[in-house]
Amino acid sequence: MKLALAGAGAFGEKHLDGLKKIDGVEVVSLVDRTEEKGREIAEKYGIGHVTTDLDETLARDDVDAVILCTPTQMHAAQAIACMEAGKHVEVEIPLADSWADAQAVMAKQKETGLVCMVGHTRRFNPSHQWVHNKIKAGDLSIQQMDVQTFFFRRTNTNAKGEPRSWTDHLLWHHAAHTVDLFQYQTGEAVTVAQAVEGPPHPELGIAMDMSIQLKTESGKICTLSLSFNNDGPLGTFFRYICDNGTYIARYDDLVTGREEAIDVSDVDVSMNGIELQDREFVAAIREGREPNSSVAKVLPCYETLYRLEEGMK
Repeated sequence: MKLALAGAGAFGEKHLDGLKKIDGVEVVSLVDRTEEKGREIAEKYGIGHVTTDLDETLARDDVDAVILCTPTQMHAAQAIACMEAGKHVEVEIPLADSWADAQAVMAKQKETGLVCMVGHTRRFNPSHQWVHNKIKAGDLSIQQMDVQTFFFRRTNTNAKGEPRSWTDHLLWHHAAHTVDLFQYQTGEAVTVAQAVEGPPHPELGIAMDMSIQLKTESGKICTLSLSFNNDGPLGTFFRYICDNGTYIARYDDLVTGREEAIDVSDVDVSMNGIELQDREFVAAIREGREPNSSVAKVLPCYETLYRLEEGMK
């Protein structure tokens, strides 16, 4: 299978590292905003074709599928363009930054029947998979999820500390991980969704703090705190408070509520959530099936984000 990747930033490289470990997969084209950066990454990963024009890549007969790691504001339009060109597509989180755009991508997937998958990596992290498997087996039932998504940001830079050409968003970008995971782990729709946000940053133009509360039809709740002002440990920390135990997930690591380590190394074939996400994308294409985190499966998350946004106006 021959893939193209658009967006050679911090997350683009994480995908390229993961794809190297999947048998029978070759990245044949790289799209980036600047040709200089694109050529640097292409040389590092042995990619033969580099361009600044996604349409050029989509016109290639040797590209079966595309992974989009481009700025959020481009995701929906580019995902639609990929499917219109007959390419399967995996678009990094978030699918879109509006409910209308998310629905448009869903409509195009239905029209084409192609695989359209969204990078909701938490569904694939071994730590969250371990909890999900316990829930499916009937061993656990979530009572509450308490989640903290914390960063310290004063300039518009990416995960590698490099300048960004776009600005991310606590609601449409970072909250999307938790809103989707809550619905995925509980297996229930969100019936109550409310949020408040702090004042916008004078230069970045985005809210630097946000608090979100969710509730499902059976009464399971989620409390999510997000901040770009946290001068301390960075990242997202998930506390699962269940009827039969408490568990804390930190990316691919899992501990009990008493900080006792849980071995999740045998949950899947890798401990790398991005690699597992890409393996699912490739497998879904090969097997002609709907992937976990397909646009259809994550669409309820984006409807909830829309409801939260409307409630803050």
